[in-house]
Amino acid sequence: VVHSPTRLYPRRIPVPVPEPQFPHLNLDSGGAIWNVRYALCRRQGSGAPALSSGATIFALSSGQGRCGIAVIRTSGPASGYALRILTAPRDLPAARKASLRLLSDPRSGEPLDRALVLWFPGPRSFTGEDCVEFHVHGGPAVVSGILQALGSVPGLRPAEAGEFTRRAFAHGKLNLTEVEGLADLIHAETEAQRRQALRQLDGELGHLCRSWAGTLTKALAHVEAYIDFGEDDDLEEGVLEQADVEVRALEVALGAHLRDARRGQRLRSGAHVVVTGPPNAGKSSLVNLLSRKPVSIVSPEPGTTRDVLETPVDLAGFPVLLSDTAGLREGTGPVEQEGVRRAWERLEQADVIVAMLDASDLASPSSRNFLDTVVAPMGSQSPSESNQRLVLVLNKSDLLPPEGPGPGPDLPPNLLLSCLTGEGLHDLLEALRKELAAVCGDPSTGSPLLTRARHQHHLKGCLDALSHYKQSKDLALAAEALRVARGHLTCLTGGGGTEEILDIIFRDFCVGK
Repeated sequence: VVHSPTRLYPRRIPVPVPEPQFPHLNLDSGGAIWNVRYALCRRQGSGAPALSSGATIFALSSGQGRCGIAVIRTSGPASGYALRILTAPRDLPAARKASLRLLSDPRSGEPLDRALVLWFPGPRSFTGEDCVEFHVHGGPAVVSGILQALGSVPGLRPAEAGEFTRRAFAHGKLNLTEVEGLADLIHAETEAQRRQALRQLDGELGHLCRSWAGTLTKALAHVEAYIDFGEDDDLEEGVLEQADVEVRALEVALGAHLRDARRGQRLRSGAHVVVTGPPNAGKSSLVNLLSRKPVSIVSPEPGTTRDVLETPVDLAGFPVLLSDTAGLREGTGPVEQEGVRRAWERLEQADVIVAMLDASDLASPSSRNFLDTVVAPMGSQSPSESNQRLVLVLNKSDLLPPEGPGPGPDLPPNLLLSCLTGEGLHDLLEALRKELAAVCGDPSTGSPLLTRARHQHHLKGCLDALSHYKQSKDLALAAEALRVARGHLTCLTGGGGTEEILDIIFRDFCVGK
């Protein structure tokens, strides 16, 4: 229909209708052949999207490679339409109920697989949009065929990494701390990491931040009310004092969480456990025993290990970077001297130090020197004074007489171990579990941990703003400080993040999540 300024009535101009893109598909119950391009220009229930709606994405959500079942998902306004043209019968299945359908290529009609399909109409879906899941057989040919079939449907495109979760965030299904918890859950390799990630995904950190933000909102309302109505008699007495009390309590809570921030980051990225001792104490044997693989060369010759050997391990449920180091002694050559220097460097970086001695040779000069230079200084510090923890292990207990070690120097609390027979290993693992829980935090108890530097940055910014609030003599400046503090907490949960920050967070997701 064309409207002309020189004509009183609109003129109708016939427009040629293009050929159907998938002429073999009979999607209409009356027998009419749908044209896909025409279908994409209208919205009929959830069957076909409008062109102005966002793109519909698809991806393989389960792992790559052969498997029993592979999950392919879509999200976007064309999800229902894609489901209709790939399946027989063509009607949409009941929402959130698995249905067995034959999947066919919409271009040729060739059968691809018989699969379970699930239809999740928005907003009651993971992303908040219309979503479909195809649970297909996990052979590479089946998965490839279905992905190609979805790619042939106009309006659908392959998803980018993390795009499903980003859409869930955009539609308010997850806040930013929950998104980070989901990423950590996907990458969790130990029991402690899984527990912490699940707590964050459940929204515990987000709820805590919203509670803090609510406290600041209330204090800000009190200050601004006093600015606007302070000269009137309508305000209760002690409004500013009440705001000060709430801010001081919040400062204490934020300070406590910041002091524990390093624990959460260790839990997420791994604690550093360094095995050290004089030469030939059995350090390499212990590293191999804890890692369950031959990481280090074991030899009766002293000074075999001349460099730092590191391996990631799951130690008592905690993520650990385990380091084997050169024996601490005066090096006999430039190579060994460099190895000893690196060993001392690693000791300074360690979260937990496993100090090993030969239980049958405690009176030797090397053992006494090690006790004086490493064990004694750490033993004299209380846990609150030092960020490092020490576990003293007396190895080669299988060489001891029945009555135990002979006369020797006074020792701090220690554990007997035989790397040869494995006797004492259970007690060592239990001791390491307690020390790792102290340096990483227990993810199953206590308040939520701060697992990322971003969390720490915003809490520090909030604390800095609250210090300006306390120092402000002008109420208007005090109110502004409270607004800045509240803004940091809002950014932490995603209310005020920039696109650059969001890109960094979502890039760690796999495609299909």
